Amino acid sequence: MINVSHKSNTLRRARAEGALHAAPETLARVKQGTVPKGDVLATARAAGIAAAKRCSDWVVFSHPIPLDWVDLEFTVTEKELQVTAEVETVWKTGVEIEAITAVSAALLNAYDMLKPLDQSMVMGDIKVVEKRGGKSQFTQMFDKPLKTAVLVISDSTFKGTRKDKSGRVIQEFLEDQPVSVETYEILPDDQEKIRERLTTLAKEEEYDLILTTGGTGFGPRDLTPQATEPLLEKQAPGIMEKLRDYGSQRTPYAMLSREIAGTLGTTLIINLPGSSNGARESMQALFPGVLHIFPMLWGGGHGKGKK
Repeated sequence: MINVSHKSNTLRRARAEGALHAAPETLARVKQGTVPKGDVLATARAAGIAAAKRCSDWVVFSHPIPLDWVDLEFTVTEKELQVTAEVETVWKTGVEIEAITAVSAALLNAYDMLKPLDQSMVMGDIKVVEKRGGKSQFTQMFDKPLKTAVLVISDSTFKGTRKDKSGRVIQEFLEDQPVSVETYEILPDDQEKIRERLTTLAKEEEYDLILTTGGTGFGPRDLTPQATEPLLEKQAPGIMEKLRDYGSQRTPYAMLSREIAGTLGTTLIINLPGSSNGARESMQALFPGVLHIFPMLWGGGHGKGKK
């Protein structure tokens, strides 16, 4: 199986369809409800729902998914029995396989009930016709990459006695994002120096995104939030709520992080933890949703505004 533990739950929806091609007289009996084995459509619907819920039992790499909704619809024409299945969940992976499974099971059960009447039947045309949800739905595109800075805040790293890991983790993650990391610096745990650098990057050098890592705990020299907060014109508490919620699902220590986020002009500043795992998990939680703030900062509202 693919490891999806790093993913966040989002609303997922899929729709699939397929058909059972049969003789006109066979399909007429389906409509009339005179099939010897019983109600074909009711049985096929129940089978499709049950199969979607147990998809992972026989699709080897499919994850067991807590489905919130499964439904099937049927249309009987002179040439075929058409099946449409819709599946919805709030979870980490898509549900298109569950939708295909529902259609397949419905068709198979219909075939089984009708085979004494018709040996010419053919199942086919099974396909996914709609898939929604997941990170791909929230991808944000810009005319040019976001000008980004990564600041590592650590006395020991600044002095050279400790190797930076979290800053490198952040840079590596950003390689697949629509950003350009133009500044990577290491600063000491000094409020004034942190505040001065943030101000210069935002006001004078016009950076779009500044990510700091380190100095967010309860140590005597953990001062990054205190240095950041006075600069912010608008705080973004939802960002930090997301980071702490995401982190708390993986370690109880996430509740001890004091990160803060917000905007200075059109620059978004986000404090991240100093541990490499914390930084990595924070980036996984942030992207791509956090990118939606930039069209709003640039005056483009909630649409796909471009800088």
